[in-house]
Amino acid sequence: MPETQTLSPASADDRPKRMDNPNPVDLHAQWKPRVNPWLIAMTVALAAFMEVLDTSIANVALPHIAGTLGASTDQGTWVLTSYLVSNAVVLPLGGWASSLMGRRNFFVLCITIFTIASFLCGAAPTLPLLLVFRVIQGAGGGGMQPMAQAIMADSFEPHKRGQAFALYGLVAVLAPSIGPTLGGWITDNFSWRWIFFINIPVGILAFFLVTRMVEDPPWIKADPSKLRNMDYMGLAFLTISMGGLQIMLDKGEENDWFSSGFIRLFAFLFIGGIVALFVWEWRHKNPLINLRLFRFRNFAICCFLMMLVGGVLNANTVLQPQFMQELLGYNATTAGLALTAGGITLVIVMPLAGIATGKVSARTLTLIGFTLLVLTFRYAADVTTMQMSFAQASWLRVIQMLPLPFCFISITNAAYVGMPKEESNQVAGLINFVRNIGGSILIAITNAQVTSRAMWHQQHLQSAMQSASIAFQQQTQAMTGFFASHFGSANGKAMAMASIYGQLNMQAQMQGYQDVYMELSWMSTGLIILAFLLNKNKPGKAPEGAAVH
Repeated sequence: MPETQTLSPASADDRPKRMDNPNPVDLHAQWKPRVNPWLIAMTVALAAFMEVLDTSIANVALPHIAGTLGASTDQGTWVLTSYLVSNAVVLPLGGWASSLMGRRNFFVLCITIFTIASFLCGAAPTLPLLLVFRVIQGAGGGGMQPMAQAIMADSFEPHKRGQAFALYGLVAVLAPSIGPTLGGWITDNFSWRWIFFINIPVGILAFFLVTRMVEDPPWIKADPSKLRNMDYMGLAFLTISMGGLQIMLDKGEENDWFSSGFIRLFAFLFIGGIVALFVWEWRHKNPLINLRLFRFRNFAICCFLMMLVGGVLNANTVLQPQFMQELLGYNATTAGLALTAGGITLVIVMPLAGIATGKVSARTLTLIGFTLLVLTFRYAADVTTMQMSFAQASWLRVIQMLPLPFCFISITNAAYVGMPKEESNQVAGLINFVRNIGGSILIAITNAQVTSRAMWHQQHLQSAMQSASIAFQQQTQAMTGFFASHFGSANGKAMAMASIYGQLNMQAQMQGYQDVYMELSWMSTGLIILAFLLNKNKPGKAPEGAAVH
């Protein structure tokens, strides 16, 4: 496959259309923000961090929320699902909303909605009201991630953009990692309501800083008339498809997946909705989501790679603390402390990876990151045992974090090269959209695989629990004698069998985690192959032969 790509004159109509502008090339070259770009980056990163944190901070507090509001644990899980559904619907709409009211105004509106909804969530007296407020909060938060990334992209020159994305990478990777730990600590020491109340001062500060520092570049102009011509069918298809996907993924495990009519219904809504969305948006003259950007091959490949990287990132974030709490007996706070070294690693490596994007091509950095991912998951499969110590768990987290900056920053940076500046909002929205979707999908798949592989190992191990097995007889006799001496001969045999069966289940569960880590290593091997499809580029410049508008 050739490494370069050019657009023929006949394909000019396929290019994303610009805003009306008599001399866009000069305008793009001359404009610079009046405030130091790093102050802008830190300001928008603060708001994005607050939003990303809320995607995971409530996880460990669900039993407390359900108990306080008089609901079951199953009903309490809708606190997560309602947020994720509305968040997923709004994520790709940033480009359209920015063209309607201006990007800064949309960003400020999102911060305002998110902050007010956070207060309402913390004050909610009943579960139904909490769910309504979570939907509003998710809608406000959905526009913050892509707008923060788009503002960073436009505030920095191309050769410095990777360093800005390093800061955004810290937000995207670190926030969901510390969310459960912070949520557990707040819930244990205060109340679950403070999980939401802590957003209020951060939201007020973000509102104050954004309104004073952030400005729209001249090629982004508000056009309120677009509201009259809003693509309502596209919005309906997006809502149906994302609602179907998130509910299917969140409720699939507890409803035994596709054996449940409930899950099959939402799977049908997702598939039908996403097909209708693509057909409709591709043909619509003024779509909510500019799918024609996928005609840029490099951007399309970046989106696919980012979806898989988002999946790996989120699966990585869930699997290790889940293993430590389920099988090693750690509480949420201790499991979180074991992940702390990984966060420190990110703070060190992210800026280095950002600097590297200005010196090394995106494809090379991506290949390095994916190769490290393969080695990381194979190492995880080896050390994930019942004998894993706290130090080993901390070191494993460090190893897991090393590849992510190279994957995340290089793909994000590569997605923008060769793209029109006026499409930065759409680019950011789609990149964040596919990353979140990939995360949701792979979390569901890996959790299901852990259960499936554990059941397979359980059946395999049970075959060794036969009276003909000398090792099994010796273990049973030894444990029967131990329990009989402490609890009486009448209970010794039953307690011995129960103990052996408990150890068998834990062993099977551990092997299930090991299998999933190996599966992720093979998937990362596939990512290495896919990375070669990216066009070569000179650091900080467009890919060779890519169209520059």
